[in-house]
Amino acid sequence: MTDRLADISDRIDSVRQLGAVVNAMKGIAAARAHIARTQLEAVDDYAATIAAAISSAIGPNTTASEDKTGRNTGRTGLLVFCAEQGFAGAFSERVLESISGDLKAETLFLIGTRGLSIAASRGLAPAWNAAMPSHTPGIPKLADAITKEIYRRVDEGSINGLDVLFTGWKSGRPEIVRQALFPVDLSDYPPTVTEQPLTQIPVTTLIDSLGADYFHALVCKAALHAFAAENEARMEAMSSAGSQIERELQTFQATLRRVRQEAITAEIIELGTGAASARGSR
Repeated sequence: MTDRLADISDRIDSVRQLGAVVNAMKGIAAARAHIARTQLEAVDDYAATIAAAISSAIGPNTTASEDKTGRNTGRTGLLVFCAEQGFAGAFSERVLESISGDLKAETLFLIGTRGLSIAASRGLAPAWNAAMPSHTPGIPKLADAITKEIYRRVDEGSINGLDVLFTGWKSGRPEIVRQALFPVDLSDYPPTVTEQPLTQIPVTTLIDSLGADYFHALVCKAALHAFAAENEARMEAMSSAGSQIERELQTFQATLRRVRQEAITAEIIELGTGAASARGSR
């Protein structure tokens, strides 16, 4: 009986330690998601500023339709953001399941080490992949790598357009979002109401440069959404795990109380039996 009490007590200690780890992971995920959501506002402002600059550079006499580049959907690349780490539930699975079955491997660009592992188990090999940084300050560097690879693929003729697929978070639930990133759709820009500004460089060169910055901002925005969503999914998974741990802890504590009561009852019976035997032997 004593050994059983010790075993149950050890299990309770182990469950409590696991609960502390789960709570710590939940806290870290919450902090990272909050930081990413805060930084999204800055990226939005930055992208809007660039969009306004492009609109001004285009001038009031050029319509968006004249500058919008068409694209061949058969050679449209897909930039997919999956999970970098585990303990995020079915985060990557939901993203990969939303990809069309006729997607060509040479047009798939996948971000996230965990997602890459799951994709490989499904026989899906992307043309290019990269790891998601563990902290948001690393996202601009990731966006640099993505844009360089996309431009290289466009130059060699592998793709002529790019969509992005990432997970957003709406009303407390994950939501798969797919958006066109490249070529940039000028119809999204605010209408120009002022005179076209004077520039010291050719307008086309200026627009190309601003367009590259805008594309980079859009990639950063998608990456921040995916980063926040992964950590929010991890928070949800850790909350579920914490609830399960609490239920197990209550079960073990109830078992411990019952075993202790049984031990006390057995000891009382043993003492009573011993006392009765002693009286009978007199």
